[in-house]
Amino acid sequence: MTDITKLVEQTRSIAHQLGINKFDISGSSIDETSVQVDEGEPKQVKASNRSAIMVRVWNADKTVGVATTTDLDPSGIELALKTAHEASEFGVKDNAPDFSPESTAPISHHLEETAPQAPVDQLIETLIKAEKELTAAHPAIKGVPYNGLAQRDIDRFYLNSEGAARQEAHSYASIYLYSKTEEDGKKPRSAGAFRVSPSVTRLDVEGCLKEAAEKTISHLNYEKVKTGKYRVVFSPDAFLSLLGAFSNLFNAQSILDNQSLSTADSLGSQLASPLLSVYDDALHPDNVGGETFDGEGTPTRRIPLITEGVLSNFLHSAGTAKRMGAQPTGHAGIGSKVSVSPHFFHVMPGTSTEQTYSLDTAENVIFVDDLQALHAGVQSLQGSFSLPFDGWLVNRGKRISIESATVAGDFREVLKSIIFVEPNAEFTGSGVCPRIWIDSLSITGE
Repeated sequence: MTDITKLVEQTRSIAHQLGINKFDISGSSIDETSVQVDEGEPKQVKASNRSAIMVRVWNADKTVGVATTTDLDPSGIELALKTAHEASEFGVKDNAPDFSPESTAPISHHLEETAPQAPVDQLIETLIKAEKELTAAHPAIKGVPYNGLAQRDIDRFYLNSEGAARQEAHSYASIYLYSKTEEDGKKPRSAGAFRVSPSVTRLDVEGCLKEAAEKTISHLNYEKVKTGKYRVVFSPDAFLSLLGAFSNLFNAQSILDNQSLSTADSLGSQLASPLLSVYDDALHPDNVGGETFDGEGTPTRRIPLITEGVLSNFLHSAGTAKRMGAQPTGHAGIGSKVSVSPHFFHVMPGTSTEQTYSLDTAENVIFVDDLQALHAGVQSLQGSFSLPFDGWLVNRGKRISIESATVAGDFREVLKSIIFVEPNAEFTGSGVCPRIWIDSLSITGE
């Protein structure tokens, strides 16, 4: 773990010798061990230590230069400061980045400390056992071609010449299992599951195994679906995938770059059905990979994005907040250009409704479980999407797997067409979300 006090002292001393008065450093170090198996044997075992450190230096003209390094010893710091100082002569003059006004603000929330890493042989044994049990769950399951078990220790820090000195460290472990079937006269079917926790010992391997098996078996008996308009239910993972794909709606940097579906005047507008509320909450208790400060040292917090359908806030860096007359929200990443990105979505019901829906009683409903090819099927600046998906046609609780189909629409219309947000939320890797019911969407079968 980085000794932040020693690093601050060294950096200030070196900067003083170089005649540099204003600087900041943001960085992280990741120790990771991961394994994969194949038919009961280790397929791949990897261990790595990765560091990414960003150094920024301001000159007398208030322009900034940026340099990267992986070396935090005095010689590495000196070289990075020199390089950034030289680069500052070519820094942008319009809307030049500056320190966050909250970089020295106190942080009350503290992350869980790092957990001891499990030995590699324990990782391999755990994954081999899970592969064996998943393959034995049904005769049609012939293998688990995609699998992995990993553990990571993450150390993050931020410091600047005005006295900011932040540091945090935490651990998390993850497992994924993706099985495949083979049956005579039928197409191969597949499904998977994912789990994450603060440590290997607390990882819900059995839950991941059970979910992967149930999903895979549920896709064995499949049918074609007719092309048409259907009432659609998005799983938590599917809805959060769409929300992330169109997160430029909330991104202040994207708005200033004219790369967003929103404008600066969109705040306060009715973006979605009043039944929906959305938060970005880096400090949510289920967010295993949470962060207490961003790349500029700004404390993270719970930010309401959509409140009962109304667009409530944008996500800001210090620079976008200054330009738009707002406050930094703790969503910045520093580099040659400061970026803005979400942390962890929390989707929940907005206004209450007397009309409720259930897959146990609904008729002819498409349940979209997993969206695919988001890199190709999303037009983020147009709002449209057309995506293949895994899912089922549901009639009064009976699920029939859909052989092959795509779901298409405009995400803004999807938000406004929400007719029900179920009360029970589920954790996914990117957030917490319940099932979301959409009145009508286009489904294209084969």
